[in-house]
Amino acid sequence: MAKNYTFKHTRRINVQYLLFLPKEYALDSRKRWPLILFLHGAGERGSNVRKVAAHGPLKRVAQNPDFPFIVVAPQCPEGQIWSSEVLLGLLDELLAKFAVDRRRVYLTGLSMGGYGTWDLGLGYPERFAALVPICGGGELINVLLLTPGKTQALKTLGVWAFHGGKDKTVPLVESKRMVDFMKYLGVADVKLTVYPNAGHDAWTETYNNPDLYKWLLAHHR
Repeated sequence: MAKNYTFKHTRRINVQYLLFLPKEYALDSRKRWPLILFLHGAGERGSNVRKVAAHGPLKRVAQNPDFPFIVVAPQCPEGQIWSSEVLLGLLDELLAKFAVDRRRVYLTGLSMGGYGTWDLGLGYPERFAALVPICGGGELINVLLLTPGKTQALKTLGVWAFHGGKDKTVPLVESKRMVDFMKYLGVADVKLTVYPNAGHDAWTETYNNPDLYKWLLAHHR
């Protein structure tokens, strides 16, 4: 006997985040700016949102106020991992509220945030121009089950992964298997940079590299 079960599930979610707007953001209301969505690691979870500025693009912003991106850094609650559903809701809010160039939305994260970057970016490749996952990994089954339209969007996504060669927290093989699988699927612009002598902290050198931001700006959706 076949039957249907229908229900409605509603929940209220509060997302804390830090926001950086370029110095010239308010000078021209018609201009649209590239946006970086940054996902922190497990150590920055909690309710003190200032913790998310300890690493990543926001740390670079403190040293370079001319940074030409809108930067958004949400905080994941204690005991949780990144939720693609929550992040997509936040992204929709940001696109509606701020002067974002929707063709230049970039996603990056480190450690737990690297996993979140792979998960969200590969699940919704049409929403991003490029991904920068650092010392993370992902579930290949999620990519195999993508619809044809999403698979096509994935092939035009820029992916630059980073990992420390001596990482004892997240093995280097995690990034390698993801990058190899992207190549297998036909993603044209995908690469992996390995820091041979680095441990888990592959993010400091990465986010301090000006070439990373030039690479991001070269990608459009």
